[in-house]
Amino acid sequence: MDRRRSLKYLFGISVLPLFSVGFALAKDAAGPVLRKAKAEWASLLPKQAYRVLFEEDTERPGSSPLNHEKRDGTFVCAACNLPLFDSSKKYESGTGWPSFWASLPGAVADRTDYKLIFPRTEYHCMRCGGHQGHIFDDGPQPTGKRYCNNGVALQFVPRAAKLPELRT
Repeated sequence: MDRRRSLKYLFGISVLPLFSVGFALAKDAAGPVLRKAKAEWASLLPKQAYRVLFEEDTERPGSSPLNHEKRDGTFVCAACNLPLFDSSKKYESGTGWPSFWASLPGAVADRTDYKLIFPRTEYHCMRCGGHQGHIFDDGPQPTGKRYCNNGVALQFVPRAAKLPELRT
């Protein structure tokens, strides 16, 4: 049973309206907004990546090979290829998910979600709106932030390799 159905079963309420409020996708730093129907995203992405990015699912902790990625490079959105994080901002948080203390400027948009009843800050790719993870205030300095990312929502590109073209 997924979290939404669990909460509805436990509390007799539908929590979907609590967190379905959208957030603004910017056209400046991220380039033009990329809009595709969910069916099109589902045909382009592996099932688990689609579920995380466009149904706001969460992968199991410790399941992503990106947890152990230590090379110099860039982490891009697995849906649209927008660069989201530089490897110099990645650190081992011990949570089981790839974690960063800062995103690239203009790369992500955040909003408050209430999926677990209490408020959390989730963040999405600024270009395609794909769900990446949550931001917590327990990260290292200089920001004190922890961008806790689902590994399937990212792809790693080594510094020496060319970044992929943005998906259209």
